[in-house]
Amino acid sequence: MAMAEEFDIIARIFAPLAKDSGALGLKDDAAVLTITDDHQLVVTCDTLVSGVHFLKDDPPASIGYKALAVNMSDLTAKGAHGYVYTLSLALPPDTEMDWLEAFAGGLSEAQDLTGISLIGGDTTATSGPFVITITALGLVQHEAAITRLGAKPGDRLYVGGPIGDSYLGLKLLEDPSLANTWALSSEDVAYLTDYYRRPPIATGAALLIRNFAKASIDVSDGLVADVEKLCSVSHVGADIDTASIPFSSAARKALSAAPSLLEYLVAGGDDYVPLIAVSETSADLFESEVAEHAVVFYQLATITGSEEVRVLDDGGRAIKLKSKGFSHF
Repeated sequence: MAMAEEFDIIARIFAPLAKDSGALGLKDDAAVLTITDDHQLVVTCDTLVSGVHFLKDDPPASIGYKALAVNMSDLTAKGAHGYVYTLSLALPPDTEMDWLEAFAGGLSEAQDLTGISLIGGDTTATSGPFVITITALGLVQHEAAITRLGAKPGDRLYVGGPIGDSYLGLKLLEDPSLANTWALSSEDVAYLTDYYRRPPIATGAALLIRNFAKASIDVSDGLVADVEKLCSVSHVGADIDTASIPFSSAARKALSAAPSLLEYLVAGGDDYVPLIAVSETSADLFESEVAEHAVVFYQLATITGSEEVRVLDDGGRAIKLKSKGFSHF
């Protein structure tokens, strides 16, 4: 029998093992466990594999930074602040101490930005690629964690950063000649490749998410795919106007040179920015609070009752996408 899709595997094989209500039926990116009358513990786990989630020749410091940043993205989307994390490594036989020291330096940099710290883990040898697994724990006040469930028709959908920069950065690292094809400057290339290697850590958004979001997820598998995930659990939908999608100036240059890139930017993934639904009655106050807290959110769409997520072109026509997001299988 062929391998099933990632979410079918989770639903059929592992969800029946998730007996605790805090597991949220394995339908979210993190578990939310009540540990005291005052706090909940948010638990998330991500595995990064060399050649899949980062390039083998990426600087080790950027690999360490990214490994922790992607976990912090899940915690932030829940409105939690980082507490502690564990680190497990499967190391190829040619791994050198200098490489590991630089890798740890990247972890340290991410720790300094977030306040989270290492408490333990495991190391083992492997004949395969380098594998990193981080389990991150965050804290949030009791019943204040924000899950995917809760969006309603009329809510405004906001995204906390640009879309597609990581996809472009990866492609430029794989094929540097694309810089000329996309009419990008050396500064554009540096920005995009750095975005891929060092995704943003938006921990400053956690408080706003906790105070205003009705539903939340981070954009990791692709904008459209993650909007669908957020909408599906609440049986709602959204129409995403391409003019509302936040693109950096570098991405806009690339789109101007190659308009066909659009569908790849909205599905490429690795953006690691929060995606939240805010009630229409709270939206104006939310936007004023965003301006005061030195964080960035862009209004992307309005939640509809259609149970369908569409990307619309300038004429309001639905764009047929070859892919909506990254899939492991």
